Amino acid sequence: MISDIITLLRPKQWVKNTFVFLPMFFSGNLLRWEYWAESFAAFVIFCIAASGIYCLNDVMDSELDRMHPLKRTRPVASGKISKRIALSVMSALLIAAIAATALLFSNNTGATATIALYIALNIAYSIRLKHIALVDVFIIGTGFVFRVLFGGLACHIPLSPWIVILVFLVTTFMALAKRRDDLLLYEKEGKKMRKSITNYSLSFLDQSLGILAATSIVCYILYTVSPDTTSRLGNDYVYTSTIFVIAGILRYLQLTLVDEKSGSPTEILCHDPFIQTCIAGWIILFIILIYL
Repeated sequence: MISDIITLLRPKQWVKNTFVFLPMFFSGNLLRWEYWAESFAAFVIFCIAASGIYCLNDVMDSELDRMHPLKRTRPVASGKISKRIALSVMSALLIAAIAATALLFSNNTGATATIALYIALNIAYSIRLKHIALVDVFIIGTGFVFRVLFGGLACHIPLSPWIVILVFLVTTFMALAKRRDDLLLYEKEGKKMRKSITNYSLSFLDQSLGILAATSIVCYILYTVSPDTTSRLGNDYVYTSTIFVIAGILRYLQLTLVDEKSGSPTEILCHDPFIQTCIAGWIILFIILIYL
């Protein structure tokens, strides 16, 4: 039972919550331990909140998950965890996330409001909004913006508009790639994994992915050469990191359009050596540019 509940929480997905560290990273405060403490607290709180939403998702999608070649092994879909237990775990986690935010960031009403809005939006997503094409992927992108915003509020770091835009573009891009995988499964095996899938087509998704990929790259380039960025980071060579961004996005497009392996962004990020190299190279170069 304990192992099934842990699986229900989807700890592998917690890697998404590392977005809360971005404000600290880009602000040049990576070497200040007080920022690490606040960012780590924000990370833990978001892991708790996100796991609560995953519990609700598993309950709402249990019937569809049973038809999916991979998702059918999830605790609720497989019958290892009852819907009642899953909802009880969800309630405990969501209450704990709000309570922990109010306690740890008692003088920061913005942080409490952000986590509450994230929870409310994702409950609406799980119950209804995930069935509306385009709205579903926009909410996923917005969820990552909430993570960055929460990390900034936790550390009292104002966010650059560029970071907000980039996070939304890249994560919406990845969400659309995931929808493409769902559509392929539907067309090949007739398994309709979500109600909104019939309002997508391969040509629409392929063009949308191309648009978002190009927009993300251009936006990143503009960010790196922005006078505000170069003056704030104290370096005129931030643009050199663009090569890793372009390579990473093109590799993701390759996995999506050629290999047709975009079903799980987390699996791609954790297991694809090419993308891992791009991320590692980008982080190392940024550390050199900002901190050395």
